[in-house]
This record gives sequence, structure tokens and C-alpha cells, in this order.
Amino acid sequence: MHHHDGFRELDRQVCLRLLGQVSIGRIVYTDRALPAVLPVNFSLDHDFSVVLCTSAASRVARAVGQAVVAFEVDRFDEAAGTGWSVVVMGPAILVTDPGERERMLRTGPRSWVPVPDAVFIRIRPELVTGRVVDRSEFRSDGRVSHERQSAP
Repeated sequence: MHHHDGFRELDRQVCLRLLGQVSIGRIVYTDRALPAVLPVNFSLDHDFSVVLCTSAASRVARAVGQAVVAFEVDRFDEAAGTGWSVVVMGPAILVTDPGERERMLRTGPRSWVPVPDAVFIRIRPELVTGRVVDRSEFRSDGRVSHERQSAP
């Protein structure tokens, strides 16, 4: 991170902890050779994989199948000028194992709308990055104070 840009990088463990604090994120994938972004609800599995539930007929389910995707979550307080963002990148895999599927039906995320052909998509977190911004770290002249604030 550049010390003058006002953002602070977060380590992997902090990013994974923050990922578990929200339930809505955005999957970024390729759809017909174009980038696509879709807000989705999700849950974290025991190995910190991101798990989504969607219709087997959905564009995202048809597009992923081992493709590398990005998944982003964030939380910002515009009034306070604080916030964080976490991005997970890794292969998106349709869950096909019957035992895993049954477990996810019991404990995994639910689709926002009932779907009879629900499938689960697992994103393995191979690359996890994050950053935090805190406007209180800026001096009145707009430059970043060198006093380091604690991570979220």
C-alpha cells in the first residue's frame, strides 16, 4: 500500500473475519465474453469458501463451472467516512457431491426466491485482499496522518 493514498491493506485473517460479518456480496464473472456483476446472498463454509445458492438455469450457474471469479463484500459509513472492502478470487465450482449438497441444503445460504432447481456454487478463496479507509486518518490539509489506526 502507498502510505499517501488513504487506504490501508488488510491481512488475510482480518479479511476472512470481515467476510463473515456480512451476508450480501457481489460475484464478478464472465458472461458471454463480457464482465458481469451480480449481487447475491452467501454464507461462509467451514474452510472459508464462499457459498452461493442459485437456480441451475441462472446465468451465473451456467457461466462459472471451474472459472476463476471474484467476489466482493464491503461495508461503509458515508457519514463517518469509514469503511472496508474485501475481495476473494478463486475457482467457482458447482457442488455436485450428494452429501455436500444435502449439508448445504440444511446449513447453507438460501436463494432470495424459491427455486426448484437450486444449485450451490463454492468459491475457493485462493487470493484474498482487503483494504480499509478511515477519514479520521486525514489531516485538515487532506494528507494522511502518520498515526496508524487499528484495523476494523
